[in-house]
Formats: sequence, structure tokens, C-alpha cells
Amino acid sequence: MDKFFEIGYLFDFYGNLLSKKQYDAVELYYIHDLSLGEISEQLDISRQGVYDIIKRAEKKLYSFEEKLGLVKKFNNSIVNMEEILKYINNLKNNQNVYNDKNSMVQIKGIEKLVLDILKTTRR
Repeated sequence: MDKFFEIGYLFDFYGNLLSKKQYDAVELYYIHDLSLGEISEQLDISRQGVYDIIKRAEKKLYSFEEKLGLVKKFNNSIVNMEEILKYINNLKNNQNVYNDKNSMVQIKGIEKLVLDILKTTRR
């Protein structure tokens, strides 16, 4: 996975657990794509200071994921919902189920819920 994407994803989940300076530096660097020099001007610290803050923040973000695993759980949930959609499609193609209107209504209801969840969780 691309590091910018990976840190951005971790930042979405754990950014609020960083210090204010770490949060600002990571946001400016990874989200707004500013250079270390531009960030140093905005935060009024040296380029080396910005670099150090970002590296410490990255370590923290990886540590949070290692301990809490929220990103992994989130991604697993998406994979599981996509798998549920496959089962739903198989059921919809089953002639016995297709002929049972009540079953089809329930299947379509489940499908709609899963699609709604996936729509709100995908980037």
C-alpha cells in the first residue's frame, strides 16, 4: 500500500489521538501535500522539527493500529459485506427463492442495507 494512502487512512482513524502539533503536521504533509518548508513556516518551527514531529506521529499511528486494529477490522467488515452480497446474488438466482415473494422481499431488504453500509464506508 502506498505510504501516503496508508498514513492518510491511519490518520482518519487515529488522528485525534495525536498531539495538536502532530495532528497539524501530519494533516498538512499527508492530506494537504505541503512540503516540510511550507509546514515549518505555518507552524513556526524548523524543517527538522517538522520532520521529527511527522516521524513520531507516524510511529504513533502505526502503534495505535497495531494495538487496536481498527483499520484492519474496518477493512475486514467491508470484505465480509461484499461476501454477503455474493450470497445474496446466489439466493436471488435460485429459482425456488425467486418464486417466493416474501423471501425475495427480505433478500432485497438485506441487500439494500449492505449496499448502504458499503456506500458510506468506501472512500
